[in-house]
Amino acid sequence: MTQLQHAKRGVGMVNGDDAHAAKKLKSLEEHMIESPYPSFTRPTIEEAHAVYALLAAHYTRGSTQPNVLDSVIGTILSQSTSSQNYTRAKLGEVAHAIKCGGLANKKASTIQTLLKSVQAKHGKYDLQHLHRSEIPNGDAMRELVSYKGVGPKTAACVLSFCLGRQAFAVDTHVFRLTKMLGWVPKGANPVDAQAHLELRIPPELKYGLHVMMVRHGRTCRGCRNGGKGSCPLKAWLQQRDL
Repeated sequence: MTQLQHAKRGVGMVNGDDAHAAKKLKSLEEHMIESPYPSFTRPTIEEAHAVYALLAAHYTRGSTQPNVLDSVIGTILSQSTSSQNYTRAKLGEVAHAIKCGGLANKKASTIQTLLKSVQAKHGKYDLQHLHRSEIPNGDAMRELVSYKGVGPKTAACVLSFCLGRQAFAVDTHVFRLTKMLGWVPKGANPVDAQAHLELRIPPELKYGLHVMMVRHGRTCRGCRNGGKGSCPLKAWLQQRDL
């Protein structure tokens, strides 16, 4: 391949990345004010508080991670990665942990691209400015999703776990549980479900509710598909006859 071909290929990749970032930002902006399911009125404030209280009797809220860039990378690593392999990544065995977690090449490429983008934008590998209280949640979310490989779920996790802000990330466990609770329409997808729940769940509950739902989803056998055993959420639904 000639130098000119390499250059054209590079321009195409940049333009493609810009278009993808613009698409993510447009979708984000559209749903910051109105839910993708505007006629769907669940969960109610009362339901959100009831489930929060129910889960709080079994789980704790968790703690935050102070370094923003570490948090972004850690969230990327945790996707499709077991908790054991994620711990190994945090201990410094990043390359091996990525390999064991699956999707090795894709994750490595995503992290490399992220680091290059952050360095190009800020002149250093640092996103600590997002800790500043004068930066609104919306602006912090916009910057995070502007990076290739960082979607709304990853950004919301960083806002919650690292920045201590009120955001509601919808991962596999949260999506499954909110569908079971009837908090999103039956045909909902995870991205639109997150946009809907961000607007429906009271801000003061978002972080703790996300953390407790993830822990419940990982540990409760009773609420899995075909699962057997007790589940406080299922019992709550039965009491309400929902």
